[in-house]
Amino acid sequence: MTIDELVAAIPYAQFIGVSVREEDGVAHTLMRFRDGLIGNRRLPAIHGGVVGAFLEMAAIVELVHETRGDRIPKPINFNVNYLRTAGPKDCVARGEVVKLGKRIAHVRVTGWQDDPQRPFASGYGSFLV
Repeated sequence: MTIDELVAAIPYAQFIGVSVREEDGVAHTLMRFRDGLIGNRRLPAIHGGVVGAFLEMAAIVELVHETRGDRIPKPINFNVNYLRTAGPKDCVARGEVVKLGKRIAHVRVTGWQDDPQRPFASGYGSFLV
């Protein structure tokens, strides 16, 4: 399964506008901003549930990229650390496979907007592969 096929197979990924860009062998998951993603209009800030789902998808993308798998990994658990407001801009995330076993994989992921050194959220998840 290619990464583009993976994104196409997940309806919510299509709904929030997820795409993948590969640079120098590294997969970056992108989420294009649109007004429908705003959860707090006063700030404005992207909804926390959208941020969490985006990071989980970035972890799945990294697993498929790393393993060249033909199945979508199934989340066992996923924790999100909200570090700062995700404003009304495009988002980028990158995952890192921490441990890849025969059945379970652990992935760490970070999301940012303008500067990778200033992430808006990070996450850690376990997946059935």
